Amino acid sequence: MNPSDGTPAVARQLVLLGLKFNALTLEEAADAIVTAAKKRQKGLVVTPNVDHLVMLQTDADMRSIYQKAAFVFADGMPVIWLSRLTSRSGLPMRVTGADLLPAVCAVAAKAGVSLFFMGGQPGVADRAAQNLRAEFPGLRITGTYCPPMGFEKDPAETLRMVALVNRLQPGILCFGVGAPKQEKWAAAQLDQLAVGPILCIGAAFDFAAGTIKRAPKLVQRFGLEWLWRLSNEPGRLWRRYLLRDSKFLLLAGREILRARTGKSRHT
Repeated sequence: MNPSDGTPAVARQLVLLGLKFNALTLEEAADAIVTAAKKRQKGLVVTPNVDHLVMLQTDADMRSIYQKAAFVFADGMPVIWLSRLTSRSGLPMRVTGADLLPAVCAVAAKAGVSLFFMGGQPGVADRAAQNLRAEFPGLRITGTYCPPMGFEKDPAETLRMVALVNRLQPGILCFGVGAPKQEKWAAAQLDQLAVGPILCIGAAFDFAAGTIKRAPKLVQRFGLEWLWRLSNEPGRLWRRYLLRDSKFLLLAGREILRARTGKSRHT
């Protein structure tokens, strides 16, 4: 787990709640993803948070997708805290989709790796691309696309989306339409897509575009970003945060008990 222990950064993992998390810092994660892109290594990049981990308990397809993902990073301080309660060192830091997108863009701009932005509301991916190009000179974003509502149920639209990506063949596909839709669509089309890593990044385009404001750093550090988002979008998020995600407490309790009885695995 320690970077000085001789283990290659990309190989450092921690098993938590049935998933193999990559125990990397944000900078290491960005480097690993861009390195995979340069080698045209295809696979999903997922950032499970509390809501996702609760979802995985009842959605077998989603659980399988996360277990097969090329990279798994923890999004959410409760996940980080749980990792530190169940292993000697735990995960080094949270790696959110919102943070990962600009971090990958920074490394990709220097490495000459191209990206394609797919997702968000109309105009959001364009604005995100404009802002990120301004922040990281030399960044190659080959195109953007906003899939229409219900695209995942439209075979013809799926064919158009795959053809658009394959015509440009980006090193990295950034896909942000929310979980579990983004992960399930990307996994189903993985064999047809001519890309490297596929970043499943949720609302990251909105943050990069400035259409949604992130919580202050101090709020994030104390694991209260969910409360910030709830206060800004109570009608949309109250059921998720106050009802569904409360089940994480039971999952965490079971994981801690498992660790104390020697049943957790740490690699």
